[in-house]
Formats: sequence, C-alpha cells, structure tokens
Amino acid sequence: MDLERKDIGLGSRPALIVVDMMKGFTDPACPLGCDCPEVIETNRHLIDEFHRAGALVVFTRVVYRSEREARVFRERVPALNLLAHDSDWVRIDERLPRRSSDLLIDKHWASAFHKTDLDQRLRAKGVDSLIVTGLTTSGCVRATAVDGLQQEYRVVVPREAVADRNQDAHRANLFDLQAKYADVLTVDELMTQLLPVLSR
Repeated sequence: MDLERKDIGLGSRPALIVVDMMKGFTDPACPLGCDCPEVIETNRHLIDEFHRAGALVVFTRVVYRSEREARVFRERVPALNLLAHDSDWVRIDERLPRRSSDLLIDKHWASAFHKTDLDQRLRAKGVDSLIVTGLTTSGCVRATAVDGLQQEYRVVVPREAVADRNQDAHRANLFDLQAKYADVLTVDELMTQLLPVLSR
C-alpha cells in the first residue's frame, strides 16, 4: 500500500541544484555517461530562468584529486577513477549556460551535501527550497534530493530534467522520490509554481 503524502511545493527562495551535468556523465563515450540531449536542453531552459531572475544556481560535479578520496566508492565503481581533476570528463557540459556567479560544488560521493559546504552556502543565501536536476536519477540526484529533505529544504524534482543510464532505475527512483522525499513534477507543473516566485 502506498504511503499517504502530499505535495508541499516551493518556498519563497528556491535554488536550482544542477547535479553532475559534466562531460563524464553527459557524453556516452564515457562509461559513466548517457546520451540525454533533451535533459540538457531542459536544464539549459531552467538555468536561463534562474539567471534571468537573479536566483541561485548551483552546479555539482564528482572530482578526485587523490587516491584517498572516496576510496571504497571508487573500488566499488572503478569507472569513477576516470574523474580525475585534470580530466576533461569533470568539466561542466559546455551546452549549459554556466556563469561565474553560479556556485560550483566539488564532491566525492553521491550526495551534494555529504562532506561539502553546500548547506552552509545555501543558508547564507537564505534558500528554503531546492529544484534538483541532472544525473543520474538513481544515484546523485536521488541522494541529493533525500539529503535536501533531511536538511529541511522543500525539494522538487522535474521529470524531464533528470535522466539515468537505466530506464527501469529511472522510473523506480522517481516513484520512490515522489512517495517520500520530493515533489516530482513535470516541467510545466514546476514552471506554474516557479515563475511567480522568481518574479517577486
């Protein structure tokens, strides 16, 4: 039986968290990557809306600078070793309109909150809710959304702005996020909520 739950929407000061839209995840030539041009285009549109409103955009990426970082995670998923700090794979996809004023969070594990200063930086900006997009639905998007809730942020995940290498995992994780952790909305549903907030 499904749990009783309700959508709670955005707060008055949302931030856009663009999770791991880096070349290693957006280029299918990389073992970690997938071919998702429609997701890139949806993220570009959302980023443009946030930039236009002067609202906060945060990019995250997985990057490693030493063998000690996330040692067990990398042992479990050896392809992560490709994400060295001097590799092209860790560069944010150039199809996205990243600005110097956007935050960039380097992380070693799935969640953008785990052992980073993301929460402190969001609090400093007065952020009260998160729109979490990017890659992958079953991994870093899910972990960031769950941790966002656990840090007491309202969380929205737009369906068309996330993707996964495995479609079964994508669908199952969107179902689970909607059941317990986030409002999973279409982009049209999100924009109906978002535009009045950004125009304040």
